Amino acid sequence: MKTHLTGTAIMLSLLLCTQAIAADKGGIYRKGWIDFNKNGKMDTYENPNAPLEERVQDLLNQMNIEEKTCQMATLYGSGRVLKDALPQDNWKAEVWKDGIGNIDEEHNGLGSFRSTYSFPYTKHVETKHTIQRWFVEETRLGIPVDFTNEGIRGLCHDRATYFPAQCGQGATWNKALIARISEVEAREADALGYTNIYSPILDIAQDPRWGRCVETYGEDPYLVGQLGKQMITGLQKHNLVATPKHFAVYSIPVGGRDGNTRTDPHVAPREMHTLYLEPFRVAFQEAGALGVMSSYNDYDGEPITGSYHFLTEILRQQWGFKGYVVSDSEAVEFISGKHSVAETYEDGIAQAVNAGLNVRTHFTQPADYIIPLRKAIADGKISKETVNRRVAEILRVKFLLGLFDNPYRGDGKLAEKIVHNKEHQAVALDAARQSIVLLKNEKQALPLSKTIHSVAVIGPNANEQKQLICRYGPANAPIKTVYQGIKEMLPQAEVIYEKGCDIVDPNFPQSEILDFPMTTEETSMMAAAVAAAQKAEVVIMVLGGNELTVREDRSRTSLDLPGRQDELLKAVCATRKPVVLVMLDGRASSINYAQAHVPAILHAWFPGEFCGQAVAEVLFGDYNPGGRLAVTFPKSVGQIPFAFPFKPGSDVQASTSLYGALYPFGYGLSYTDFAYSDLVIKPQEQGAQGEVSVSCKIRNTGKVKGDEVVQLYLRDEVSSVTTYTKVLRGFERITLAPGEEQTAYFTLRPQDLGLWDKHMQFRVEPGKFKVMVGASSQDIRLEGEFAIL
Repeated sequence: MKTHLTGTAIMLSLLLCTQAIAADKGGIYRKGWIDFNKNGKMDTYENPNAPLEERVQDLLNQMNIEEKTCQMATLYGSGRVLKDALPQDNWKAEVWKDGIGNIDEEHNGLGSFRSTYSFPYTKHVETKHTIQRWFVEETRLGIPVDFTNEGIRGLCHDRATYFPAQCGQGATWNKALIARISEVEAREADALGYTNIYSPILDIAQDPRWGRCVETYGEDPYLVGQLGKQMITGLQKHNLVATPKHFAVYSIPVGGRDGNTRTDPHVAPREMHTLYLEPFRVAFQEAGALGVMSSYNDYDGEPITGSYHFLTEILRQQWGFKGYVVSDSEAVEFISGKHSVAETYEDGIAQAVNAGLNVRTHFTQPADYIIPLRKAIADGKISKETVNRRVAEILRVKFLLGLFDNPYRGDGKLAEKIVHNKEHQAVALDAARQSIVLLKNEKQALPLSKTIHSVAVIGPNANEQKQLICRYGPANAPIKTVYQGIKEMLPQAEVIYEKGCDIVDPNFPQSEILDFPMTTEETSMMAAAVAAAQKAEVVIMVLGGNELTVREDRSRTSLDLPGRQDELLKAVCATRKPVVLVMLDGRASSINYAQAHVPAILHAWFPGEFCGQAVAEVLFGDYNPGGRLAVTFPKSVGQIPFAFPFKPGSDVQASTSLYGALYPFGYGLSYTDFAYSDLVIKPQEQGAQGEVSVSCKIRNTGKVKGDEVVQLYLRDEVSSVTTYTKVLRGFERITLAPGEEQTAYFTLRPQDLGLWDKHMQFRVEPGKFKVMVGASSQDIRLEGEFAIL
């Protein structure tokens, strides 16, 4: 990682000579270097050829306490905190006259400026260079800004390429595809001048009531870790920092409640390490992520952002993290204001910095943090040594990014050519297709024939655009709706659209526990939908959730379809017309009526800008769905907690309660069939530090081309502590033509075989391991075993 970034920095410094000298106002741009401190000589930190640590230390030695503390804060942009679009004379009186650590979401199309400075892209890059130039030329030491931005559905910038939500990306089970998504996002971010991307989200979605399930890759730590690894390495190959979030134990708020809860995760230490921390371990130990966002929850009464154990002992000492930690919004404020483990805000700041926090991020003025931070230092609550360590960690990342060799990242003309270009759109379309999961296909109801004369497209998500756009993804995304996609697919047919009902009714969420009469408008909408269904040959229902029901601060107490959607579905089914259900949603749903009564069901998650095209292609057979569930679908919210992996006895038959999954983890159907054979495990016996190879053959035995997701599960037959009935330890998505056969290969490493033992030591225990290979966690086709000696 360091070698790559250093080489990039040298190349960028050569470009600087021609690009920046023309803009030189203070004589600081020299041949091959920049006189950041304006003293007329090349200091060590200004020397592109000096060793990294010497550059960091030299700059640190020149900084006063005002400059150091300014590096420890974020300035929120886009007119939300930073009210000025461009540098102003009054900036010399602001706290950032001494610099700033990073500027977040600056002119990305959100906030009060909207598209004024985000588009066209040449204007955006010029504006960002103007802001960077102010910090380089007008502050004493000229320390460049790290421009951060969100990036979980594509880059969070005006009209950038819009990908499926992370829940949909997880449903692809395709590591190579995630690498392609990260490549697109990285190229667009780099061209637009961003240097640090807050992605991926590595929380696991073990409770579908939680509103941010939509932003996760799924419920299993192995799946999440492997997909996240692809995103991180892809971003950082392009001289960007990846900042995964939210560290740690964030995704299990008590009762699935989000919003103002944000506390009290109920998870034991062994489970925490095995499930909730494992994707982050992969991010830092295997992918080398140089950023991380600390979460605002506590663990066992200790706020994570004020925890030395999490931010230093685990993150830095055990995992070797070399970057800087930025706080989630209000995480620092919550230490005193919500968790009440500090008497004052100043004391809370001291806890966070001493624990390992580098940069505070929040939607308030940076002075709100920097001034009490300075007081905490002056009062002796934070030592000078600790301040120097935290600032050095920030500066080190900026040097690795090459910001001291070329502060003016981004190329407006290049951005105009590549952002949302045809090549990038093709990746978004492929991701949308691959994310779709076929849940049911009774009597081969799908694919539909293109010769049908009339189709009714009904439901609150059928023609929705606005509520399918996430604030963490690109603004002004050109979403093609399902209704539009079907109309384009069937230009000769009559395609009728009726909304039928809204996503939520006027009494939601009280309507989930009490009956309310339908309003006149609701009655009229439903009647129109039923009439449309009666006129059509086929009805395509498009139901589920959207930004009104599933996102940050949108937790639920039911997993049933919200509002009048179940009533609408039953009313349409009563017409006896053929019905296909398309779900657009960000969480698992207990769609029991649909599973019992609707012949064909697709789950498309939130597919991004090519939503309608991808869904239409699957419905009418132009694309064979190959997505698999990255989360378990329970039959009832009363089964929760109910997520993969399961402990023994977690799902047993009972005469007085529901049991079993509506759809299990890893599940998904296809328009073709696949046969598994020839399981090979080598060696049959291995030492604790050795590797085991597993392979098998997969054949497409059907009549159409399709994708199979080959899944490898493992069980430690006898262990020192109770462990899971099976754990995912390998997966490959392969494409096969009819009759084609391919061999899938897997390698099991010691990390895949180990567990946290009764002494909370991670180790590989001797004994037998059962290998299970199949099409889902419950559809096992091949079994074998090996022994660890």
